[in-house]
Amino acid sequence: MTAKPVNELSIYEARQRAEELRSLINYHNYRYYVLDSPEISDAEYDELMNELRAIEARFPELITPDSPTQRVGAAPVETFGVVEHRIPLLSLSNCFDDDDLRAWHRRIAERMGTEEFAITTEPKIDGLAVALVYEDGRFVQGATRGDGYRGENVTANLRTIKAIPLALQGKPPRRFEVRGEVYMTRSGFEALNNERAEQGLPLFANPRNAAAGSVRQLDPNVTAKRPLSIFIYQLGWVDDDSVAVPTSQYEILQWLKEFGFRVNPEARRHERLDEVRERIRWWGEQRERLDYDIDGVVLKVDDTTWWERLGAVGREPRWATAYKFPPQQRTTKLLDIRVNVGRTGALVPYAVLEPVVVGGARVSQATLHNEQDIRRKDIRIGDTVIVQRAGEVIPQVVAPVVSLRTGQERIFQMPDRCPACGTPVARDPEQVAVYCPNSRCPAQRIRLLEHFAGREMMDIDGLGERTAILLHESGLVEDVADLYKLTPEQLEKLPRMGKKSAQKLYDQIQGSKSRPLENVIFALGIRHVGLETARLLAEHVGSLEGLLRVTPGELQQIEGIGPVVAQSIADWVSRPENQRTIRELIAAGVNPTRAAPRAGGPLEGMTIVVTGRLASMSRSEAEERLRQAGAKVGSSVTRNTTLLVVGEDPGSKLQRAQELGVRTIDEETFLRLLREGPSALGGS
Repeated sequence: MTAKPVNELSIYEARQRAEELRSLINYHNYRYYVLDSPEISDAEYDELMNELRAIEARFPELITPDSPTQRVGAAPVETFGVVEHRIPLLSLSNCFDDDDLRAWHRRIAERMGTEEFAITTEPKIDGLAVALVYEDGRFVQGATRGDGYRGENVTANLRTIKAIPLALQGKPPRRFEVRGEVYMTRSGFEALNNERAEQGLPLFANPRNAAAGSVRQLDPNVTAKRPLSIFIYQLGWVDDDSVAVPTSQYEILQWLKEFGFRVNPEARRHERLDEVRERIRWWGEQRERLDYDIDGVVLKVDDTTWWERLGAVGREPRWATAYKFPPQQRTTKLLDIRVNVGRTGALVPYAVLEPVVVGGARVSQATLHNEQDIRRKDIRIGDTVIVQRAGEVIPQVVAPVVSLRTGQERIFQMPDRCPACGTPVARDPEQVAVYCPNSRCPAQRIRLLEHFAGREMMDIDGLGERTAILLHESGLVEDVADLYKLTPEQLEKLPRMGKKSAQKLYDQIQGSKSRPLENVIFALGIRHVGLETARLLAEHVGSLEGLLRVTPGELQQIEGIGPVVAQSIADWVSRPENQRTIRELIAAGVNPTRAAPRAGGPLEGMTIVVTGRLASMSRSEAEERLRQAGAKVGSSVTRNTTLLVVGEDPGSKLQRAQELGVRTIDEETFLRLLREGPSALGGS
């Protein structure tokens, strides 16, 4: 940032600062648009642009034709061939708060002479903007945004994206263009990075970079293997006077949907600004539940006949804007790398950061996954790093900003002894984990106690990290089974634990005895056993006593449990201390049973998998309804899968089902299946 406020700059100082800002912005444009490898967050880029705009607004004589404020992005890579955009793909102005939103609305109202106009809202997908041209109902050309006027011809690559129709339905215009955003789902991004990690390849920093890099491959075969999708968000132009094109942005989206284009089902038209505000608030709450990244909400004047009259200012149309959410990425200093010991003994490195606000939350620590991830990303102590929010709360270090290194940075070394108990660490040759082999390690015991009390496990409200530490350090709880030996009087003696709180925690512990078997098995903290695997195991063993008798051979016969997981379960059950824990839990009254899947149910003999978001119920509710109907619920799609239920934003399971020829059904058919049984599927 400039040392002085813009309104205090002399013309000489302003010229110098404007040249500096243009140089910086052009460099970061190149990193973002050409290399798909940004070094700063969107928020920091916006700060640079806003400062340059302010200087040019005060000193118009300093505006140059090649200023970043006068164009979009960066020049296309000539390797692909260049496409001239008939109508420029402009960028959007930004709103960051309610004042900005009202000001944008007021400017339109004053220009058009009325405050009564509808606005269409759509989520702002964080991907790669493309323009698609169709002739006689067939896809003939696809190009990137490029600099807004000239883009890269990536037709061959875009043809590989299954969500882009190659031939349209109905009677579309003879020749026309649509604009859309190519993106990668979060689940697809994680799967891609896991695959690259196994191959020893560099990891992508985020889904946006992965999507952009996938589209801009010289080999379309590489693009075809990437989990890409698209949402069409706008009509570009139409060459067909015989077609009546709707004059409402919202109706255009529905019109395009009839031709087979994928438009976002959450687009809405609003008659009042208050409705727009409410929708923005709703998107702010929903964004982390989506399987794709959004960084804001796009607002457009719904009446497209106004667009030409409103025009554009520089590179930004007046008729649209983007309400930007608080940034999910920032840069900060990596002060240190420390190590936690998890419930299974894994040593997990984490970053100690110079505090920074990311996505509205103050972050001072972030995950680094594992030692190999640190090596692949070349993250060093002392680096300036990019930090992002992953999900609702867990921040992670994405990458170092190599250009800011001073030479004083230090390479991290994993400790050779457990930081909690001093035991020499071991390395799993089959995994990337370094772990403490001491099952009595205090850190492992505390983490297991926290895990045991979690919501999807024993659901003991009030037993968090602080209480787990107090219970272990006081000597009251060495093993999870010891929880059921506690008395209210013992709990009351813990620091800051009054009589009422002690009784409440005691009641919670006692109440957890009635938890279902799958939750109890999940709570035991067996390595590689999540809730779905615990459910499969519960159906097979029927009780905790049955878990003690299970053999490795039996485990490998359970569909959905592979050899690695089966061996992990067998190893856990074979340890005397774990057998003692199960027997003590049974003696304490924690002895649930699990009946086998309902015999004779209407869906008996069917193996059904659910993917994506359902509107009528959660995925876990859908899976339980299937079990009640006698179906076996799978966690992955195999050749033995009968049906795949596909909700909104399905993950890689849909692609797998298509590859194997497994039948897919939508939510409406799924609900009929639950009501009517197999007859809902027809004769096929």
